[in-house]
Amino acid sequence: MATELNVPVHTLKTWLKRPPAGVAPSAAASGLPPSLPARQWSGAERLLALHESHGLSGEALHAWCREKGLFEHQLTAWREAFVSSAAPETAQERRETKAELKTLQGKHEVLQRELRRKERALAEAAALLVLQKKFQALLGDED
Repeated sequence: MATELNVPVHTLKTWLKRPPAGVAPSAAASGLPPSLPARQWSGAERLLALHESHGLSGEALHAWCREKGLFEHQLTAWREAFVSSAAPETAQERRETKAELKTLQGKHEVLQRELRRKERALAEAAALLVLQKKFQALLGDED
């Protein structure tokens, strides 16, 4: 004795659209923004994209990039950026960087002082020119 179920068609369609239990859709599970351009992705999203595309090569990589709206050169640039920023800095390099920073700060202060001095001299020269023109205008009236 079989029991017959009367399930509306739209309910069946809704059930088919849903992913099976325990399987998340790829775009939502990956956390990659589908509508945001890749150049506006955060560092975490870029790292996730690098992680997802790590084992891919050739046509599989190209297909994955098309699906996500990326270019292979973007992944390469992101990978290089993460690798270069993760390089550990030694104590010697930090000391050298601090010394360079102090040297540059000293040069900056010297240049700022020189700029202020030149600005004052320029303002004085402009004032003298204005006074000279006024004086000539007064003498021109007496002639």
